[in-house]
Amino acid sequence: MSNNATIIFIPHGGGPLPLLNEPGHAAMSRFLRAFPDTIDRPEAIIVISAHWEEPVISITAAASPPLLFDYSGFPAETYAYEYPAPGHPGLAGRVQGLLQADGIDARLDHQRGFDHGLFVPLIMMYPEADIPCIQVSLSTSLDPAEHVRIGQALGGLKNENLLILGSGFSFHNMQALMSKRDDAIDQRNQEFETWLAQTCSDPGISEAEREARLVSWELAPHARYCHPREEHLLPLQVCYGIGQSAATTVFQAPVAGFIASAYQWD
Repeated sequence: MSNNATIIFIPHGGGPLPLLNEPGHAAMSRFLRAFPDTIDRPEAIIVISAHWEEPVISITAAASPPLLFDYSGFPAETYAYEYPAPGHPGLAGRVQGLLQADGIDARLDHQRGFDHGLFVPLIMMYPEADIPCIQVSLSTSLDPAEHVRIGQALGGLKNENLLILGSGFSFHNMQALMSKRDDAIDQRNQEFETWLAQTCSDPGISEAEREARLVSWELAPHARYCHPREEHLLPLQVCYGIGQSAATTVFQAPVAGFIASAYQWD
């Protein structure tokens, strides 16, 4: 049994489309379904979801969180999914304590359920729903430096048998995603992904430079085209803050017509 956490930033796709076997999500779905076979079974899962923002960093603390169907306009079946994974109040309290010890205000949320940033990927990754899970929110500041610092505060978790999942999307221009009609590579998307993979995975980049690049991500090629709003990228900054090293690019392929990537630290 591993004593080290696996830290991974993933694309979670468009709403429940991966669970509907939408063809544009096929490569991503195959990756997520196969991923658990590449790591030891974690004792618990911590998800930093792009779909939860709070003024004070919040952590789900219910013993049995419900599901939060935070999407609209999809078939009725997508509002009937079940993912009865237990919560983990004890782990939630420890996460709160680590954040507070580093001067980051944090609160426990005993009411909120698991949003689709958690249940969509985990239905594919761990369909038995038998591993305790908690979610950690983003900050409404959307400040990348703050999110790196949140990760750094959680660095002590690296020595535990956990899966820490940054659930977002390395390309999240909704207008472009909804209007794309062909399989042609979007050059702006490609240039940003090239920058992101180098930033996250090049061992020749110092950690000071890597952090500076992730904090100043808006300077990357076509950054604001790929992320008109950055909430789907910020789970990556949290993951890097925990990992504090070069990641491995473990996935890079089209998702819904645009290249998206996943990065793993362990």
